[in-house]
Amino acid sequence: MDLDMHEALTDDELTELALAADPDAPVDADAVSLFDAVSEEEDGERSGLLPGWYMPAVAGGLRPLHGWKRRVVWLIIASFLLINAYGLCSTYGHVGFG
Repeated sequence: MDLDMHEALTDDELTELALAADPDAPVDADAVSLFDAVSEEEDGERSGLLPGWYMPAVAGGLRPLHGWKRRVVWLIIASFLLINAYGLCSTYGHVGFG
């Protein structure tokens, strides 16, 4: 398969390339890390352990809950804590002995 670096590859083509690749092939000396290639920093330095494209920041439009909505959230949290305190398991959507 002849690759042109300016063409988009389909999923089938990427799968074909991945299956044809040698997993034991040595890495080229001039290979660039994916983290460095898509880094958001101008100088190429990462500011955290994970890049921004992997775990983006939380959306800024969230408003704090007030009134009855806050009480409902606290009731749900308290019910899960109470279920776990009694030794019951609610992981899979139904309450049973864990």
